[in-house]
Amino acid sequence: MQSELFGHIKGAFTGAHTDRTGRFQSAHNGTLFLDEITEMPLHLQAKLLRAIQDQEFEMVGSDKTIKVNVRIISASNRDLKVMVNRGKFRPDLYYRLAVIPLTIPALRHRPGDIPVLIDHFCQRLAQRGYNSSDLQCSNDAMRMMMDYPWPGNVRELENAVEHGIICATSNEVTAESLPQDIREYNRDNHTAAAHVSQERRKDDHMKRDIEAALKQCDGNKAKAAQMLGIDRSTLWRRMKKIKLA
Repeated sequence: MQSELFGHIKGAFTGAHTDRTGRFQSAHNGTLFLDEITEMPLHLQAKLLRAIQDQEFEMVGSDKTIKVNVRIISASNRDLKVMVNRGKFRPDLYYRLAVIPLTIPALRHRPGDIPVLIDHFCQRLAQRGYNSSDLQCSNDAMRMMMDYPWPGNVRELENAVEHGIICATSNEVTAESLPQDIREYNRDNHTAAAHVSQERRKDDHMKRDIEAALKQCDGNKAKAAQMLGIDRSTLWRRMKKIKLA
């Protein structure tokens, strides 16, 4: 990784047959994007800090200092502050990088982006030879994708779009065209919703019966329980459940 970032000179290590320019030097007067910055080992974080702070470094195997002018953009799918608190990331490097921090919410917190991203992925897949530029998406398939929590975020959505295009029938992505995880989540949610709906109907029916009995018995709970064929304690529990007690 050190060689990748800063380059090396010929003979610096076994297999270094020629000089090699690193990413920092290649990005001189430009921008260097460091993705998944938290994956960098601690001992290299110190070298990276110096390169960012002083805009200079040495190639592996060389004592000649090279000066550069590089803008750094870094990214991570982890919380850098948590990593700092756990001793997994240098605090001085974190504060040097966090000049303008941008936090992108998880995809499940911005469902309005899903149709836009789907269209983007379809266009990109069309460039790769997929017949996706004029593909239609059924209402059921779109609803299922909008409801799904996307634990894999945008990458999972991209894979789902590709899966849907491959499995589309008659130039339409249907519910059955989507990956199994999305279909199972939708089925489980429908089952849970149906159960909740059934319980709500039972509670509404129970409430009407209790209210009618209490009205007929002038609010006397003992007589109302007798009319309903239950004991008074059962009546009290039911009234508490439906918020009549």
